[in-house]
Parts: sequence; structure tokens; C-alpha cells
Amino acid sequence: MTLADSHCHLNYKGLVEEQQSVLERARARGVTAMLNISTREREWGDVIAVAEREPDVWASVGIHPHEADAHPDVDAGKLVAAAAHPRVVGLGECGLDYYYDHSDRAAQAASFRAHCAAARETGLPIIVHTRDAEDDTAALLEEELGKGAFPGVIHCFTGTGPFADRMIDLGFYISISGIVTFKSARDLQETAARLPIERLLIETDAPFLAPVPHRGKSGEPGFVADTCAFLANLRGTTPEAMGAATAANFHTLFQKTRA
Repeated sequence: MTLADSHCHLNYKGLVEEQQSVLERARARGVTAMLNISTREREWGDVIAVAEREPDVWASVGIHPHEADAHPDVDAGKLVAAAAHPRVVGLGECGLDYYYDHSDRAAQAASFRAHCAAARETGLPIIVHTRDAEDDTAALLEEELGKGAFPGVIHCFTGTGPFADRMIDLGFYISISGIVTFKSARDLQETAARLPIERLLIETDAPFLAPVPHRGKSGEPGFVADTCAFLANLRGTTPEAMGAATAANFHTLFQKTRA
């Protein structure tokens, strides 16, 4: 079994206290690649340090939409400079969150556009968080892509089928989390069952969103195997084939991981 966890937070409470054991458990289940995601500038150094130490862990640099108000100075130039590090393979997570509205929507959009500009300049993919903001997310991405192409992924996808199709049409990948295993996720399951395999990734968003049969526990990268098995059954294939395909997609999208 070969697996890639395209989105986890190894430096968050619930994982950082036993980080080495978490990594060992993930490797024992076949996880060969993990992307450690940052959400605020003060995390960048710690996230990169893990990637420097662990050959199967890479890092992102970015500002979560919740943090946009607190980071007005993080522009495209600062993101580009941080992304020059050889272990930084993506930009984000960034995007729009209208569910919580922890930051002003204009500030969220400005930060999101800065990440898009950095992606155009570096060629690195953006890692997009969107919640209750499908129309604005799609419109902003379409406008920014009109200025020049860049790759990206919609992380922890929980949106509508039409939104997924719109993102696929833009050339983006869709990352499926443990939410797909929840009994309440019927619509998501229908979408995940039909999306093109060459655009699918799997993630844990650990320590959040532990999949069945681990609900109620702190999530960890090794649980990507459970989401993979569920998704394989949903799509009528084997966990081995699903793991191999999504791991290959991970390295196709995050090309610096091949270095």
C-alpha cells in the first residue's frame, strides 16, 4: 500500500506532543508522503523544520482565511520568498470562509489573491480552503487564473457537485477527507464516486476530522488509509489501486516533492 496525506497539521495540539510516534504509525500503514500545512506566519518556521528533519514530510506556507485580518503585511512577495525553501511545496491554506467570518471578507479576498499571485510567480500550487463561499471562491479563482495559469487543490472538499465540476474545469484537484466516511455525507459521497481519478487526492486534515472508525479521536496521518479504503469501495476499486493513484496525483500536483 502506498498512500499520501495531502493535508495535515503535524504541529497542532493532538499531534505535536507525540509527533514521532504519529509519523511512525503513519509509515506503518503505508503513508509515504505527508504535507504539513501552515495557517499563520508564526507557524512557518516550525512546519518547515519538520520537513527538513523528515524526508517524507513537506511543508506549505500560507495564511488561513481566519487569520487574514492579523496578516495584512503577508503579500505575494513575502509568500514567494518563503516558498523558495526547498521543502516548501505549496502555498496555503488560503481561501474564503464565510461560515465563521473570523476575518473581514475583503481581507480574506486580498490574502487569497496574494496567494494566487505567488502561485503564478513560483508555479507552486495553492491549497484552497472554502466554506459557505463557493460562488465567490470560483469567481475569484477564475479571475486570477485569467491573469496567468497556476495549479491548485480544493482541500477537505465538502462542496456541491457543480462546484467540484467547476474546479475540475479550472484544472484544480479535489482532496477528499475523512468526512466522506460519515453517514451524513451522502451528497459528498455521490460527488466523490464520480470525480475523475486523475484529479483526486486524499487527506486527513489531522488532528481534525478523524474518519470512521476513529470518530471522536484525534486524527492522524495514518488514518488516510481508512479514508482511502472507504473511497475505494465507493468507486468499485481496491484500496491499493486508490492509494497508488492518489499518491501519484499528489506528486504530480506538488512537483517539488519529486526533487
